Amino acid sequence: MHGVNWLPLMASGIGITIKVALLSAVLALLLSGLAGLGSLSRITAVRVVCRTYIQVFRAVSLLILLFWLYFALPFAGIGLSKLLSAVLAIGLNIGAYGAEIVRSAVEAVPKGQLEASTALNLTPLQRLRLVILPQAFVRMLPPMGNLMIELLKSTSLIYFITLADLTYQAMVLRNNYYSWTPAIFGLLLLLYFLLSACMIVTVRVLERKFSEWR
Repeated sequence: MHGVNWLPLMASGIGITIKVALLSAVLALLLSGLAGLGSLSRITAVRVVCRTYIQVFRAVSLLILLFWLYFALPFAGIGLSKLLSAVLAIGLNIGAYGAEIVRSAVEAVPKGQLEASTALNLTPLQRLRLVILPQAFVRMLPPMGNLMIELLKSTSLIYFITLADLTYQAMVLRNNYYSWTPAIFGLLLLLYFLLSACMIVTVRVLERKFSEWR
């Protein structure tokens, strides 16, 4: 198996995997923040909508959700691209888990902090921005980092809708060079490990940077 045959394939697969992971992470983090804070809202309708989203998308299978978006929606006249289907499925699923991290981190902020900020006549928005979120952010960073690693690994499922990610390209190589199967999947494991390691290092750097907020 010559490098000229497999290196471009794997490089292309890494590019797609990183692209899907980054776009999904942006969507997941956005949904995590909105749904996590919304689930604590005093407005009943907002709270119900956010908690319903969290419960539903934590309960559904990511793979089935991916299939539903890509294969089932066209029957309703809504055709999504492979990339959009992948980003939506992963973002919606991971975002629901992230929302629970945000909610628990906000609730973990000492009540005394809230009472003190109220005594200082801060508005609700100021309390959220200046008191609650800075402290909650430090608490949610480690579990959110773990969740982002899970998000990265979950991108391997997009192989099933034939999006040419890292796993898909590895399967193409495996079909063409069957005798190299151990080496191909060994390389696949190594590449996912390296991508995850980069994410772990990033989270560790952020933890050290914001540790003084505790």
